[in-house]
Amino acid sequence: IAHFGRLGSQCVELETDERLRIFHDFYRVGEESSFHFDIKETRKKGHSFKDYICPDSMEFEKDYFKMGDRYGRVLFLREYASYIKDSMVAELTDLNRNLMMSIDVVPVPTDEAVREAENRLLGVETNITNWQRRQNSNNNFSATVPYDMEQQKKEMKEFLDDLTTRDQRMMFAVITFVHTADSKEQLDNDTEALLTTARKHLCQFGVLKFQQVDGLNTVMPFGVRKIDTFRTLTTESLAVFIPFRVQDIFHENGIYYGQNVISKNMIIADRKQLLNGNSFILGVSGGGKSFAAKGEIENVILSSDSDVIIIDPEREYSQLVRALGGEVIHISATSQNHINAMDMTKEYGDGANPVILKSEFIMSLCEQLIGGSNLGAKQKSIIDRCTASVYRTYQQNNYQGEVPTLQDFRAELLKQDEPEAQEIALAIELFTSGSLNTFAKHTNVDTNNRLICYDILDLGKQLMPIGMLVVLDSILNRITQNRAKGRNTFIFIDEIYLLFQHEYSANFLFTLWKRVRKYGAYATGITQNVDDLLQSHTARTMLANSEFIIMLNQASTDRLELAKLLNISDLQMSYITNVEAGHGLIKVGSSLVPFANKFPKNTKLYKLMTTKPGESA
Repeated sequence: IAHFGRLGSQCVELETDERLRIFHDFYRVGEESSFHFDIKETRKKGHSFKDYICPDSMEFEKDYFKMGDRYGRVLFLREYASYIKDSMVAELTDLNRNLMMSIDVVPVPTDEAVREAENRLLGVETNITNWQRRQNSNNNFSATVPYDMEQQKKEMKEFLDDLTTRDQRMMFAVITFVHTADSKEQLDNDTEALLTTARKHLCQFGVLKFQQVDGLNTVMPFGVRKIDTFRTLTTESLAVFIPFRVQDIFHENGIYYGQNVISKNMIIADRKQLLNGNSFILGVSGGGKSFAAKGEIENVILSSDSDVIIIDPEREYSQLVRALGGEVIHISATSQNHINAMDMTKEYGDGANPVILKSEFIMSLCEQLIGGSNLGAKQKSIIDRCTASVYRTYQQNNYQGEVPTLQDFRAELLKQDEPEAQEIALAIELFTSGSLNTFAKHTNVDTNNRLICYDILDLGKQLMPIGMLVVLDSILNRITQNRAKGRNTFIFIDEIYLLFQHEYSANFLFTLWKRVRKYGAYATGITQNVDDLLQSHTARTMLANSEFIIMLNQASTDRLELAKLLNISDLQMSYITNVEAGHGLIKVGSSLVPFANKFPKNTKLYKLMTTKPGESA
């Protein structure tokens, strides 16, 4: 499993019932969904598990077998080409039928293999010597050794070198193949298609005659080998038949993200199953970023009870959010919507005293409001004292009743004797009782809806830094509440580069990215300026710490940066170079898969999700 992990492939050990399911699905085609096997129940009844998985009848003929109403045939690989491409296995298994391919490998101990190879080489050299001796006796002293003998000697030497100096093993391999069809005619056509595919690669499949039972026992994953059509291969040659050229992503209970371009399978991923569920959606303008995000939002809302929170700086999500019954919160200096910057629940923080963490947040807020140099030790002490004092009654009431606001905090500052307190109070006056007091009043929007969209398009330049801090704090509040309830929270931040322009919101995001996994939350950043994003050390670390990344069409400078950061090969790069909207690469854990997400345009959902002019509802 560790070795496959290094290749970027996943190897999973199957439990008993999972193995039985494979046999059941093969033997009883069309009844896959009815598989509910409980070994304890079966044992109680005294039934054999074989009765549960086996077909109704099996009849074996000379070169095919009948399994219930279906026909099947076992083939084996008779002739190998001297050079085989790894695409052969993929092409053979691409046939849209119920089929299985089995590769049985018997390793030969290296000392035995070397001894055998040396004996063969000695035999070839003896033949050459005898041939030369015969030529010499005929006075033909200038004769050259025949080509086939030279080739035999050269190939045997190479084989021996592989075993002794190039650390390869000698293996015996048997490759068998079984396929089934609804009728004998269809079976013959499928067999012909498989034989043609093998011939295209200069290999030959043969049909097992009078050995269909043994062939079926060999090809089924029981770990039994009943036929001996051995072929000698080295490790290098055998590696061709390990067809890990396609990575597929299929998590149980996951959601749909598109179609795998190579295997044509659906990509079903569940961010909860990754090391961390943090995500980025990257691509040029018009590449389909917000469409991909909306697709994920809609899937999460419809398929789970998780909460979704969106920060929308471009007013792109309002239509979809309203259609799904969510709450759109417009935040601006002139808006009637207010979010209290001092909102705090019992669960705020990491199990510690919530006021300590809130005090830190208010220090950041004041520092942002005052601007210029950082706060001194005196100011910090005053802010901490006032924060504790303002929350005292609220805490004593067990976090029930009215939450204090920034106006209460300023009133508390004015009660202090120190001149520094008066300075802080004066500095934050604009944002508490002045014209930018939108965060200094009691919250008057429904922040308990499971789908919330914070529309920050109209936040002015002055309010933007503080607005972002308050919104992010409000989100943290919600995450901690959900953690206590055992609910998951998905956070989508569009145009995330805007938040990195302000030091405090960037740092807040950084801690959010690191900590939210423990809270059962999954953050998603959406941006087109990858190059700008990577200029920030904070953002670079966040990107490297994200296990789930959707890369759509990329600008040339961004492509190179991403290739370096995520170790993307040249071939994989072609999937994010000049591609149409909704196409690109998706990184899920260690897997990097090219995908296409085509969405039918004549649907109501498409009209709600698209941002193309003239196409929206």
